[in-house]
Amino acid sequence: MFLETRETMPQTPIFSSMLSSSCSGQVQPDMGERCGDPVYQDGNLVSGSLEALIERLVPTMDYYPDRTYIFTFLLSSRIFIHPYELLAKVGQICIKQKQQLEIGSEAEKAKLKSFAAKIIQLLKEWTETFPYDFQDEKSMKELKEIAHRITQCDEENGTVKKIISQMTQNLLMTLSARSQYQEIKEKFRQPVTDKGTILKNKPQSTQKDILSVCCDPLILAQQLTHIELERVSNIYAEDLMQIVSHMDSLDNHKCRGDVTKTYTLEAYDNWFNCLSMLVATEICRVVKKKQRTRMVEFFIDVARECFNIGNFNSMMAIISGMNLSPVARLKKTWSKVKTAKFDVLEHHMDPSSNFCNYRTALQGAAQRSQTANSNREKIVIPVFNLFIKDIYFLHKIHTNRLPNGQINFKKFWEISRQIHDFVTWKQVECPFEKDRKIQSYLLTAPIYSEEALFIASFESEGPENHMEKDSWKTLRTTLLNRA
Repeated sequence: MFLETRETMPQTPIFSSMLSSSCSGQVQPDMGERCGDPVYQDGNLVSGSLEALIERLVPTMDYYPDRTYIFTFLLSSRIFIHPYELLAKVGQICIKQKQQLEIGSEAEKAKLKSFAAKIIQLLKEWTETFPYDFQDEKSMKELKEIAHRITQCDEENGTVKKIISQMTQNLLMTLSARSQYQEIKEKFRQPVTDKGTILKNKPQSTQKDILSVCCDPLILAQQLTHIELERVSNIYAEDLMQIVSHMDSLDNHKCRGDVTKTYTLEAYDNWFNCLSMLVATEICRVVKKKQRTRMVEFFIDVARECFNIGNFNSMMAIISGMNLSPVARLKKTWSKVKTAKFDVLEHHMDPSSNFCNYRTALQGAAQRSQTANSNREKIVIPVFNLFIKDIYFLHKIHTNRLPNGQINFKKFWEISRQIHDFVTWKQVECPFEKDRKIQSYLLTAPIYSEEALFIASFESEGPENHMEKDSWKTLRTTLLNRA
C-alpha cells in the first residue's frame, strides 16, 4: 500500500492532465523564488534545478512524493546523473534529515520509525520499477549504505532490517533473472536464396506451410499476440529511456544508456521484420494461383483479427509483408483477392497526417483497456516502430534545459507518460491458450531473403515491364553463376 501522508508540496498531477501548453515554452520563476527552485504552472511542476528535483524525490516527516513523480523523475534523471550518483545524493539528504530528528525533542525522535518507513517505501518502489539501476557495484554499495543507516532507526525489534533484507533479496532475484534472459525463440534464420532448388528437392505437395499448421485466422492472431506479449514483457522503462540516452550525453555524463546495448529493443524490432518476411515468404512460395490467393486472404483475415484483439504491431507487420514488392507485384493473384477487408486495414494504417487513423484506433483500444474487466479486453500492443519514433520526436523537438538553466521537466512528463502507458500494457497476462506447435512454426519456419522472394515471385508471375525483365534476368544470371 502507498503511504498516506500530509503533503507540504503541490501534488503531482496525473499524466493525462499534463502538457496543456508547449513543453519548450520558457518558464520563468517567480520573483520570490531562487532560480533553482521548482516552478509550477497551475499547480503542475514544470521545471527546476536537478538539486531541487532530487530534494522533491526524498520523503520528509510530512511529505511523500506521489508515484507519478517518482516514476517520472527516476526515469528521466538518468539523462543528467548516473543512478549510483543519484542514490548517493538521496543518501546524503536522508542522513541530514535523520540527524535533525535525532537531536530534536523526544517527540521528534519517536518519528524516526515513521521516517524510516517512508525511505524504505521509496527504495522499494525504486528497486521494483527500475531494478536495472542497481546492476553495478557502485549502485548496490550506495543502496546498502542507505539501508544500513535506516536500520539504525529501528534496532530494537528489527522490523526495518527484515523489510530491507526482503527488498534486497527480491532485487537480486530480479537482476539474476534478467541477466540470464536470452531471446531463445529469436533464433538466427538462414534465409533461403535458391527457390528453384527447394522446389526440386521438396515438391509443393509435401511442403509445410502456415495453413497446414493453423488455418484459423483468429487462433493464429492469438498466437501472434502471445509472442508479442512475451517479447514486450522483457522490455523495461529504462530500456526505452536509452533511446534518449543514446542521442545525447548531456554534460558528458556516462550514463548506463551510453554503454549498454539495447538488446531487447533490437530483438523486438527483429521480430517485426521476421514476421513481415514470413508473410511474404508464405505467399510467394505458393506455386498455384488459387492457393496463393487463399494465402493472401488468410493473412488479411489474420491481420483483421489482430486489429480486433488490439495487437497493432502484428497487424502492421502482416500488412508490411503484403506490401513488399515481391508480393505487391503479383497482379493476377491480387485480382482474385477480395480486397475490401485489406482496404479497411490499410485505411487504419494510412501514414497520412502522422498515422492519424491508427492513433485514433490505438486511443480507442487504450480506453477499452482502462475500463476492461477481462485480460482479453486489456490487450494493447502498439506499433513499436511508431512508438519509438514518437519518443525520439519528443526528445528532439524539446530541449532538456530551459534558457534559465532549469531542467525542462514538462518535456519529461510527456515522455514518461508514453513510456508508462507502454509499461502498463506490457503487464497484461495473455488470456489465450498457448499452442506450441503454431508458435514453433512462426518462430522457426525458414524465411526467404529479398532476392529469394523476387525469384519466387517471378516464377509465379513473370515480369511485365522492362524493369522487371531486367531484374529477372539479373537474378537468373546470379543463380547460374552459383550453380
